[in-house]
Amino acid sequence: RALSPRPAVAVRCQEGQLAVTVRRDLFGTGRPVRAAELSLGTASCPPLAPNPAQAFVTFVAALHECGSTLQVTPDSLIYRTTLFYKPTRSGNPLIVRATPAEVPIECHYPRRSNVSSGAVRPTWAPFRSTVAAEERLRFSLRLMDDDWSRERLSNGFQLGDSLRFQADVTSEGHVPLRLFVDRCVATASPDRSSSPRYAFIDLGGCLLDSRAEDTASAFVSPRPRPESLRFLLDAFKFAGDAGNLLYISCHLRVSPAGEAPNSRNKACSFSRASGLWAPLEGTAAICSCCDTGSCPSPA
Repeated sequence: RALSPRPAVAVRCQEGQLAVTVRRDLFGTGRPVRAAELSLGTASCPPLAPNPAQAFVTFVAALHECGSTLQVTPDSLIYRTTLFYKPTRSGNPLIVRATPAEVPIECHYPRRSNVSSGAVRPTWAPFRSTVAAEERLRFSLRLMDDDWSRERLSNGFQLGDSLRFQADVTSEGHVPLRLFVDRCVATASPDRSSSPRYAFIDLGGCLLDSRAEDTASAFVSPRPRPESLRFLLDAFKFAGDAGNLLYISCHLRVSPAGEAPNSRNKACSFSRASGLWAPLEGTAAICSCCDTGSCPSPA
């Protein structure tokens, strides 16, 4: 799928107001969000009357409206607000198909200007606008298609299929990071502590399902990049469960990319060829605890 050259959220800081343009395909998945699910600021200001034929939704508000806040620094006036995406529930209240999102927005205006000997008409000129995301880590876990090129649009599988998962973390202004999957649990209900439950990744990065007979479950080598991790999981269902839904919850974690993988930071799969646990990175010794269950807790 070709990516749009326009950003998902664009901000224009004007003299007395700000304009926010939101792409309906907010997450780039090909599934547009509803205008009614978007609001601006803590006052939940609605967008301008949307045109269903347009691919964008627009908000226009005065700088002090919609519950925005003002910070005064020695050099700038900073107006802050937030774009909220609050998806509506599906017909089944036990199923959530979209995740709420918040996009912090800032407009900066300078407090100081140069003045010449000629007459100067006082005016505010926007200095810059930004969608703030400093020092924030954004984790994601996606089902991918067969060649890992894009997110899988369908979440339906047959027994015997392989599920391809890709975990990612993105950040801005942060030191380079390496991503790990500490544990993943499958349940028949959204409550990850419900029963039946199956921890197919546990012990701080041991893919326990790869130890089962006749499975191809494994971490995929090499990584696309340090901040991404891929793994395969053979499709399954709970014995005696008449339902056809599985809920998967995973705990993702990062460590500095320069830190060598160890028994706390690892991605281990069982190799049937060698009969031993094999690490995605590092030495085999870091996986030895996957059989004994004595792995140290992740830091």
